[in-house]
Amino acid sequence: MKLGLNLGYQTAWSSPATDLAMAQEAERLGYSVVWAAEAYGSDSPSTLAWIAGQTSTIDLGAAVMQIPARTPAATAMTATTIDNLSGGRFRLGLGVSGPQVSEGWHGVRFGKPLARTREYVDIVKLAVGRKPVEYAGEHYTLPLPDGPGKTLRLGFHPPRDHIPIYLAAVGPKNLELAGEIADGWLAVFYSPEFAAEQHGSVRKGRETAGLPAEGFDVVPSVPVVIGDDVAQAAELVRWYAALYVGGMGSRKQNFYNDLAIRMGYADAAKTVQDLYLDKRQRDAAAAVPLEFIDRTSLLGPKERIAERMKAYAESGVTTLSVNPFVADAESGVRTLRTVAEALDKAGVGE
Repeated sequence: MKLGLNLGYQTAWSSPATDLAMAQEAERLGYSVVWAAEAYGSDSPSTLAWIAGQTSTIDLGAAVMQIPARTPAATAMTATTIDNLSGGRFRLGLGVSGPQVSEGWHGVRFGKPLARTREYVDIVKLAVGRKPVEYAGEHYTLPLPDGPGKTLRLGFHPPRDHIPIYLAAVGPKNLELAGEIADGWLAVFYSPEFAAEQHGSVRKGRETAGLPAEGFDVVPSVPVVIGDDVAQAAELVRWYAALYVGGMGSRKQNFYNDLAIRMGYADAAKTVQDLYLDKRQRDAAAAVPLEFIDRTSLLGPKERIAERMKAYAESGVTTLSVNPFVADAESGVRTLRTVAEALDKAGVGE
């Protein structure tokens, strides 16, 4: 199992300088990849391009670039450009986001996300491979048939004709799609105790495509808080868990809430969502079960985290991307070092 670093996106309590310091320390420690995110604030490719110019060996991953935010061709242009600037270190993570962001921020209808993702990935692969981009799908038609558009191919030669593609997937059908058309899976709220069912969906997709299970990268983003008191460490993750389980969607459609229900937390998931959507965020955070946070995070002293890493590796994780919940760059660097020491202690690193 390799290590990765997930920087998330810019917030009121983060800064580009902190992100860069952590990315450079992760590179020095031998982490395999640094990921950046986007929602409706800072974008991921700008952050990654900036880090690319100030690192030399660590891979640069978008987790994710939102599908409704860009045409497939624009995504291919950005991916190949960063891959070129970095000397072949880019990884392209894609996700459909959610209906609130897709329709409210990007003005793109959210319907049929699986079919749209499949077509989107098809076109990205054509463009990255410098093949003529001609496509006739339900959601994308290139060139448009009733105008002056012509079939084009990427206008420069990037270092690779295939950039690894990852899908951010939560539900069973999306996991199956990731196994079928992608090189890896970006997971959230990943619990080793629940992972068998998720891996089964991925395997089904691999079998559909006639692909081996080996070589498929399983990459959960895992909050990490170092400390002697597990319950106290979990307090730093509560707001994050409540935001996703309670607030990332509506009562009718919230993929993270659905995941919590499938993991066996149906009553708590409903309570957290009801409180959050009633604007009682503090109460929603308090209602997130400690067990849920602990199962989906790395909490406690180094020795406990090392033991937990064994469970992640045994469950099928190939790249463990940690998301340090820290206040500043100095604390982040210390956390990255402790995580690397824990992996060495666990004896499951590559």
